[in-house]
Amino acid sequence: MNASSPVMLPIRSLQKDEFVWICRYLYERTGIALSEGKQALVMGRLEKRLRKRGLRTYTDYFALFGRPGYEDETIIAVDLLTTNETYFFRESGHFDFIRQHILPGLSQQRQIRVWSAASSSGEEAYTLAMILAEYAGEQQWEILGSDISTRVLEKAQRALYPMQAAEKIKPAYLKKYCLKGRDEYQDYFLIDTTLRNKVEFRALNLIEPLPDIGLFDIIFLRNVMIYFDVETKQKLVQRLLDKLKPGGYFFISHSETLNGINTSLRMIQPSVYRRE
Repeated sequence: MNASSPVMLPIRSLQKDEFVWICRYLYERTGIALSEGKQALVMGRLEKRLRKRGLRTYTDYFALFGRPGYEDETIIAVDLLTTNETYFFRESGHFDFIRQHILPGLSQQRQIRVWSAASSSGEEAYTLAMILAEYAGEQQWEILGSDISTRVLEKAQRALYPMQAAEKIKPAYLKKYCLKGRDEYQDYFLIDTTLRNKVEFRALNLIEPLPDIGLFDIIFLRNVMIYFDVETKQKLVQRLLDKLKPGGYFFISHSETLNGINTSLRMIQPSVYRRE
């Protein structure tokens, strides 16, 4: 090692009091309740940020949150801790249900509106766009994709994905709605402009009062509630139901449940509900 090279001191492991602090901070800011045993997740997602800032302890890193001049760091940290895995046509039965049971009933409407309420990097929203483009006929339609993470929303708006992400997209859809990249983008595909123009992405914190975004025929809130306690789930679901049309459909993940939550929803089948 060159004698003039700086010595990189090891980062101290996340301490119990530090984990308690970040759990409370994240809950107050996003409503997400990190469970015991998530210390490794926190360290795995934030360690690079400590190294970038030249810090050795999580206490020093957390001290940056909210400080003038470090607003971007606060946003990055929250983004890293709240971003969830997603992929095209995840839980594909939901999209079959829309095609077979919902769209025929909406055929007389002038416009169909769908909200992907935790859209992450856009795969769910663009999957919905493919289904509507394929089966909504001559009807007008639009999709809103929202997430608390501005970082993943930028990726969603770019609509550029590695070819591995196309694994569950039907070849016919891939050919019709996706463009294969060239040159430096040869291992990527881009969602076609005709779909991108129908999908709007917005940064929304679902546990805060929502802006006037109108009413929707279908709302997806999948793979989100597993991170919330019952009280937060109740407030969250009610806030979204205020944006769902009477007779509209509400989707959650197969791994989630609305047990213990008072709603005006009737279960059509597991993970699929309809507003009375």
